[in-house]
Amino acid sequence: SNGHSHCPDFTELNFTKNAASPIFTPSKGGDENSIHGAFFGQSSFASLSIVRACSVVNAKDLIKSKEDLQLFGPLGCGIQTGAGTVINAAKATKDDIVCIMGLGGVGLSAIMAAKIQGSRIIIGVDRVQSRLELAKELGATHVVDGSALKEGQSLTDAIKALSEDLGPTVVIDTTGAPPLIQAGFDSARNKGRVIQVGSSPFDFNMSINMFAFMMRGVTFSGAIEGQAYPPEFVPKMVQWYRDGKFPVDKLVKFMAVDQFEQALEEMHSGKTIKPILTY
Repeated sequence: SNGHSHCPDFTELNFTKNAASPIFTPSKGGDENSIHGAFFGQSSFASLSIVRACSVVNAKDLIKSKEDLQLFGPLGCGIQTGAGTVINAAKATKDDIVCIMGLGGVGLSAIMAAKIQGSRIIIGVDRVQSRLELAKELGATHVVDGSALKEGQSLTDAIKALSEDLGPTVVIDTTGAPPLIQAGFDSARNKGRVIQVGSSPFDFNMSINMFAFMMRGVTFSGAIEGQAYPPEFVPKMVQWYRDGKFPVDKLVKFMAVDQFEQALEEMHSGKTIKPILTY
């Protein structure tokens, strides 16, 4: 079914040590030499991955070359999360005003998906100028530089000003940053959908005035992996790319695996959206 990303065992299987998870040991030493191998995390950087059969998708009709494999490598995580959240979780349409908080790989993929859906206003929020410019190139009708607001203007005010002064009908936070989560929630119009996909600090708790929440009729939900079913959604993204609707190549930069420190630096600075390590 399409409920895999929210199955009861998802967190345990992906983020914690348990009997079902593989444990890789570089030697026969004690536990201090053990490297825990989960489905998320370091397994993404392996040159060889051991996966469950249900995670394998036959791509022989999708992939034409090794370069295709490298380009489409990130589709199963961040890019799927952004695009899938717009299409599967928010179910955005041409009538929606969509606001994306954060313009990394997830956020920019959401921008592209909102354009595919024909959403009438698409707003991107970030503070890195190159990302704001790329968002406009990929389909954003408006962008907000959170570091350059007008005097006395809040981020919520800026977003509402671009969405008929009522707020977006769909707000997706990809940052996990508490101030942005709050601003996005506050900016949503009545009966809007607010969807959390960015990982917030584990100890962050959000305070909501329940009476105001009831009166606004806003829906606030979380989404993992864009609520997508990868065997169906990944081929769909590949086809969008082939059709020129989903230019993921504009998000990526290929870097040799021994350049991982440079890749991290460029990703954190905003210079590169999605570095892909090649072997």
